[in-house]
Amino acid sequence: MPIKTEALEEPTLILTPMVDIVMLIMIFFMVSTEFRRRESQYEIQLPKVTDAKPLTPLPDELVVNVTDDGTIYIGTEKKTIEELEAEIRAAHERYAEQVVVIRGDGEGRYQNVMTVLNLCKRTGIRNIQLANRIDGEGGP
Repeated sequence: MPIKTEALEEPTLILTPMVDIVMLIMIFFMVSTEFRRRESQYEIQLPKVTDAKPLTPLPDELVVNVTDDGTIYIGTEKKTIEELEAEIRAAHERYAEQVVVIRGDGEGRYQNVMTVLNLCKRTGIRNIQLANRIDGEGGP
């Protein structure tokens, strides 16, 4: 007695969700273009000032790495205390609210991190963060 088998249904690609997304994106761009037209339809002569500074984006935080032997790095560059002070001072002059993140090695001497903290205090940096890792997180 032969076994009856049903014909397998061919998989089909459902395009309805993709068409919905494309339509939403088109509507978004049409609306945002309309707002831009409304802003530029008025011919306004903006006032001029002599002492204004151009807007600058917020700087990235300055990450200072202190190894267990006291070596200091910013990024991949090894720095002396004097070079670090000059770089932090320059960053503070560019942006008064500059953030400095100190990543001290957990096996190193506490004095190494305190030296960098004191240097931040001398240069006027007030926004200092100490990096740490939550117990149980992976990583080196």
